[in-house]
Amino acid sequence: MTYSLQYIADEMNMSLKTIRRFVASKELKTTKVNNTYTVSEEDFKEFKKYIENGGDKKHRDSVAEGFLDFGDNEDNKQDNHKPHWTDISAYWQQTSKSDMTFVDLFCGAGGLSKGLELAGLEGICGLDFFEEACRTYNRNFNHPFVNGDIRSEHTKKEFYDVVRRQLAGRHLDIVAGGFPCQGFSMAGNRIVDDPRNSLYKELIEVVQELHPDFVICENVKGLRTMLGGKVEQKILADFQSIGYQMNVETLCAADYYTPQKRERVIFIGNRIGVKNLHPAPLLAPKDYVTTGEAIADLMNHPADSAFNHEPTRHRPDMAQRIMDTPEGKSLYKGYSDAWKKCPWNEPSCTIKENHGGVNLHPKLPRVLTAREMARLQSFPDNFIFEGKKNKQLVQIGNAVPPLLGKAIGLAIRKAKGELDK
Repeated sequence: MTYSLQYIADEMNMSLKTIRRFVASKELKTTKVNNTYTVSEEDFKEFKKYIENGGDKKHRDSVAEGFLDFGDNEDNKQDNHKPHWTDISAYWQQTSKSDMTFVDLFCGAGGLSKGLELAGLEGICGLDFFEEACRTYNRNFNHPFVNGDIRSEHTKKEFYDVVRRQLAGRHLDIVAGGFPCQGFSMAGNRIVDDPRNSLYKELIEVVQELHPDFVICENVKGLRTMLGGKVEQKILADFQSIGYQMNVETLCAADYYTPQKRERVIFIGNRIGVKNLHPAPLLAPKDYVTTGEAIADLMNHPADSAFNHEPTRHRPDMAQRIMDTPEGKSLYKGYSDAWKKCPWNEPSCTIKENHGGVNLHPKLPRVLTAREMARLQSFPDNFIFEGKKNKQLVQIGNAVPPLLGKAIGLAIRKAKGELDK
């Protein structure tokens, strides 16, 4: 007998996301067939014994210890928490072309890449292991994409070869990396033993190899308070040790014309001795773009799979429950973000990764389509997502809103001296 991951999550009274972490860390043995994970009865029994014996706690504590050993040396802090805001409003509507170049690691479908291109920067190469995201990236960008695991030496060699070939002797200005954030999430159990949490070290290795002027790191808001701020301090110190002074701020995508109150932690660092600049908000909360303004025209749009707009048909009882759910609330008790109804006259609630939860349409008896979600993430309509619908939703939910990426790109151009300060 075999069990699905959802069954394991229900039986163990854990979220599906938590179970996936155990799979990633190999604490739960699985078999993968056609991209579907199953767990044998024997492995499930072993996993239950492991949890009952406190193995999870022991593992978390051993990993956390490595972060807690990091001291509070003032030399490591410097002015990382001093805000250096810059006004980018003069360059928002008419953005000039830049000679600055970038690569994007853990890039997924390319939300940050799209944003940096909107800021006038030139993309050189993207890298991610997600096959459907690779297809999406290749469809929407003219520069190459390397599909593989960054921890693999073969993948890194291929990536370096492609980057140097694309640069053809030119300088690389930016290495960007939205290293996977699931293990740092504020949802569910906030653990640090997810193997993905250490992937920022792979980013550091790439930075050392390619030696760009600037580094951009993106992550979830919850990272800043992990282990009392020790995780953030460790990341800052690691980059400082290789010559990059970093500053970190929490940015809200709605401040930059994105119809979504999505907060993300943005690290910006450089090795050339200039001040790291973060983009000052372009909008006051009263002027935010609302959910209704972003997706109202799609309410009567015909179903179109080529446009990523395929409305879900729910059972009559489910459709009624969706209609009865108040704006800003979840369809299910116990869920704070999954199956949540977006407010119509405000920016959307955060668009999620959607392994198990979806966003409800504020006016119609259904969940949002992939295109509606893409609109709320500020993707242009000509940005088409590849793969089955569920894979499209994961790509969109994981993405950096392109307009947030544009704001970051313009701030870095100002720091470099390309734009008037």
